[in-house]
Amino acid sequence: MKPEYSTLFHQVAANMTTVADSPYVAAIERAVDVIHAAFAAGHKLLVFGNGGSSADAQHLTAEFVGRFVAERRPLPAIALTTNQAILTAWSNDYSFDDVFARQVEALGVPGDVAFGISTSGTSPNVVNALKRAHERGLRTIGLTGSGGGAMAESCDVLLAVPLTMTARVQEVHLVTYHAICGAVEARLVRDESP
Repeated sequence: MKPEYSTLFHQVAANMTTVADSPYVAAIERAVDVIHAAFAAGHKLLVFGNGGSSADAQHLTAEFVGRFVAERRPLPAIALTTNQAILTAWSNDYSFDDVFARQVEALGVPGDVAFGISTSGTSPNVVNALKRAHERGLRTIGLTGSGGGAMAESCDVLLAVPLTMTARVQEVHLVTYHAICGAVEARLVRDESP
């Protein structure tokens, strides 16, 4: 009899195969195109989400500011989930629903990329930030689960994992942003090599 953990790993592997054979992969390539173009033109990436997606926003931006695989220049990526003073002051005085939208308005300019992460696609603060970014001329990317939820209408690129269980969607999210980091980094290193 296989241990329960073994069953989980087999299920995750089967999910990854399902995703790898779906149109989702083409959406990753579009996201890579958008982020690469922004960095190549001197623009920045603003990333945001709640809970585990907040941690993902920080992980993704750390890979870009630091390095993923290659030695290269730091890239301007900001997690809008990290300034506790902004998060608590704005949420207390106004609304948590606009806490990321307010930061997008303060920091984002046309040509930048707003990257919202919400497993359900319905988190009001993520949806509102993507709407605000779209209105202000930023490119928008949404990373979510099956269907895309309310965020879909405000995304230039929608990365909607074709799964429904939150934990399984989040596992694909990690592989997705690692794939994006690797591809964007490789393109920039190639662009900037003598």
